[in-house]
Amino acid sequence: MTTPRELIPPFGGFGLGLRRTHYDDFLSGHVAVDFVEVISENYMIEGGRQLRILEQVRASLPVIAHGVSMSIGSAGGLDRDHLARLKILEQRIDPLFVSDHLSWTRTSAHNSHDLLPMPLTRDALDVVCDNIDEAQNALGRAMLFENPSSYLTFPEDEMTEWEFLSQMGQRSGCYLLLDVNNIYVSSRNHGFCADDYLAGLPLDRVRQIHLAGHDPATPERDIIIDTHDRAVADPVWELYAKAVAMLPQPVATMIERDEDIPAIGVLLDELDHARNIAGGAGHKALEPA
Repeated sequence: MTTPRELIPPFGGFGLGLRRTHYDDFLSGHVAVDFVEVISENYMIEGGRQLRILEQVRASLPVIAHGVSMSIGSAGGLDRDHLARLKILEQRIDPLFVSDHLSWTRTSAHNSHDLLPMPLTRDALDVVCDNIDEAQNALGRAMLFENPSSYLTFPEDEMTEWEFLSQMGQRSGCYLLLDVNNIYVSSRNHGFCADDYLAGLPLDRVRQIHLAGHDPATPERDIIIDTHDRAVADPVWELYAKAVAMLPQPVATMIERDEDIPAIGVLLDELDHARNIAGGAGHKALEPA
């Protein structure tokens, strides 16, 4: 279990993902952000141009290490090699936060390289909390975990996702990375109320928010898909405004864009919109680094 010295203080900055398309922009030192976020697995290697660039950016900006392969829902436990390599990266860049997802990605024999949904059961909660304890103890710090986007539910489910996340945080001492787009996507796909989701979370444990675009439903496909390949949709902005108005503390907010990545100025305009919404809710934004 985590200890009081590992508590994560609030940080009210606004940032973007560090993607290859924008390496030169960030190396120039003129991007008006308070932090960058990287996909941890892309930098969990020794040497290489990507790691050198990350270290250069880290010299002037805080970095968040956001993983996609910890697989905290795996019944067979964590991949010790993956955890060891993440620890090396954590020691090298001293990230602001280390985060991953409420999902599973692998069995002992196969890695799906996809964020697969969890059954919302007490047994699954036991597995997740045990794995989070192992990860946090290995890293020597508390972590953030992100709510997923989902496209199916399990008949065995015993609780809502927000109840699962609440108990997960209480038992493991982890914090939450609140993906507002994922809440919207899942609420539309499963028919629950996004407002109920927000109201049911331990909002004092939220330390970061993700905002992203999604592929809307079509006449041929009645589900919404989290894609990170377009601008944040208006309903997601509306849900973000509700979320920041409810939060008891400022949080780090970032725009995620992983496909069809536009010029840096387009993303900075979206980030300014997030700043304005947060400011309107009374959360003072940091001055850009």
